[in-house]
Amino acid sequence: MLDALFRPRSIAVVGASTDPTKLGSLPVKFMLGAGYDGELYPVNPRASTIQGLPVFSSVKAIGQKVDLAIIAVPKEFCAAALADCAEAGVAAAIMFTSGFAEVDTAGAMAQLEIAALARRTRMRVLGPNCLGVVNFAEGMVASFHPAFALTEKRAGRIGLASQSGAFGGLSYSLARERGLSFSYCVTTGNEADVDIAECVSFLADDASTDVILLYLEGCRNGPALVEALKTARRNGKRVVAIKVGRTASGAAAAASHTATLAGSDAVFDAVFRQYSVYRAQTIEEFLDVGVACALGKPPLNSSLGLVTVSGGVGVLMADAATDLGLEVTPLSEATQARVREILPYAGPRNPIDVTGQVVADPKLFERGLELALAEGGFGALVAFTGALPRNPEHAPMLTGVYASLRERHPQVCLISAGLSTPQFRDELGALGIPSFEDPTRAVRAAAALHFFARRVCEPAVGEKRSLPSLPGGPIGEAEALRALGAAGIPVVEAHLATDAKSAVEAARTIGFPVVLKIASPDILHKSDMGGVLLGLASEAEVESGFGELLARARRAHPEARIQGCLLAPRIESGMEVVLGTNFDPVFGPVVMVGLGGIFVEILHDIALRLAPVGIEEAHAMLRELQGFTLLEAARGRPAADIDAVARAIVDLSSFALAHAHEIVSCDINPFLVLSKGAVAVDAVIVRKSGKEQA
Repeated sequence: MLDALFRPRSIAVVGASTDPTKLGSLPVKFMLGAGYDGELYPVNPRASTIQGLPVFSSVKAIGQKVDLAIIAVPKEFCAAALADCAEAGVAAAIMFTSGFAEVDTAGAMAQLEIAALARRTRMRVLGPNCLGVVNFAEGMVASFHPAFALTEKRAGRIGLASQSGAFGGLSYSLARERGLSFSYCVTTGNEADVDIAECVSFLADDASTDVILLYLEGCRNGPALVEALKTARRNGKRVVAIKVGRTASGAAAAASHTATLAGSDAVFDAVFRQYSVYRAQTIEEFLDVGVACALGKPPLNSSLGLVTVSGGVGVLMADAATDLGLEVTPLSEATQARVREILPYAGPRNPIDVTGQVVADPKLFERGLELALAEGGFGALVAFTGALPRNPEHAPMLTGVYASLRERHPQVCLISAGLSTPQFRDELGALGIPSFEDPTRAVRAAAALHFFARRVCEPAVGEKRSLPSLPGGPIGEAEALRALGAAGIPVVEAHLATDAKSAVEAARTIGFPVVLKIASPDILHKSDMGGVLLGLASEAEVESGFGELLARARRAHPEARIQGCLLAPRIESGMEVVLGTNFDPVFGPVVMVGLGGIFVEILHDIALRLAPVGIEEAHAMLRELQGFTLLEAARGRPAADIDAVARAIVDLSSFALAHAHEIVSCDINPFLVLSKGAVAVDAVIVRKSGKEQA
């Protein structure tokens, strides 16, 4: 628990200053101005009073319980200040001071000492190099950022957690200009001790926070962040995230499709999808979706109604809605007829264009909205009002219209768009109606709310199962297929032949035609060196093919360990799918699915999830693929067995989790999906080195 950090009842400001320009003076000033009613202890050995408060020479000299200490002293004095706090029994500390791991090696070593002190004394430390924490309900401003120079307590339902202090301050400043209120703001800085995952976890359990805005540059504890996001979803908290750094980190296992495709940013993206986090791309979107989440109702379905005073803007909104995956469903013919009765010049279909006639008779706007809400069956509705809210004659009437609609349709997601005023925006906010000046931003907000509404329940996850250990030594294709088969994944019947005679005997057992492949744990991409022969139809072809493959392998890879050749039946039909797992250094085992061929090689059309994956999540992964329709019946072809692929994803995720300590990656390529059933025809497992396993 981080109560001492977020809800302290006594605070010592170490480095409090009589100089109003120094960092140590600002938290005292801010908290006095914000009405913080806890105990506030300035600490400075060379002053007697600061801003009317008695000053103490050290934290130990306070002689009272201190929940939180703010460290605002130069770097060379930080170690002594922290030690003083720990000896005095302080529960938590915030370090404003910079010059640590963000600067150089010496700073990194000093930061490690801070982390060691925190572990040894169990005093939680936020920072160093951070802007601190603000608790708006209590006027607790443990920060020096000028944006938090509050003059009154103003608490909202949004919590902001940012790894960047500058981003946190900027986001808060922009949000305040839009009338947003927060429950907490926290910036974590260098994260010597308290990290972003712990802060998200606190907000996820906090009763005063409904929405979490999250800024990430990276994460040192992936499992903890996942647990925090699970808690947020379980508690009905909506999380909106910006994750910067989209360049994929180098893959440790270059031979693996999964490792190459599942770069670090792609894994973060998968985590967000899996745990219902909306990923914003800009600060504008970040705050827009935060506004929508704080005020808006969850849409009842994916259908969006559009009511507009401008036909052109209506088309713009309809295009934006379609691009964002919403359905702009037309009104029924009967309802369209009623719209025409009320508004003869209206465009009644959807968007519903009530035209500029509403300027002369603004009540027409209400009648059009009422019909859309009552009879359209829309999950959400965006109303574009043009410049009417800025007209002092029309604004009160529009507020009354929205209030009346909200009373009659309390559960409908209603969003306003158009030029506005702060007063009009705040009045609509009090009604639970988000408002945006740009109509496309209003549509995007509706789409974001639909994103959250789709995941009102936590989907079942896959199981962590006990599976047989992998064989010792190198893992060739034969061993890989056996291991995957033991995990429940359907695999092709494969026989390892060590000489030409046993190859012929295996071919007789399988039945012609057969596929012949070189078997070596050191040759992962067999086709690149001509190590695969297809459709061998006789014993003679198998015998000569065996010798030819061994010769090719020795020429191409003279150092490789050759086990022989693998024989398998030739499967003539089926849709090629690629399945894989990769061990991500932050989050652990990640599961991948993609369509084969150019879809994975060129288009990188894949879906990722953390293991374990449940059957519902597996189906969601498949539907994310751009080429998913190819698995469905098309142009006379029978539909592929999608359920079989989903079950294989679930089983592969269990396999990845069970062997997370010993494998880097696993590729099944191709995994052939038939009209009934599916089968893995090739597999590669890359084992961790001894050092990696340790």
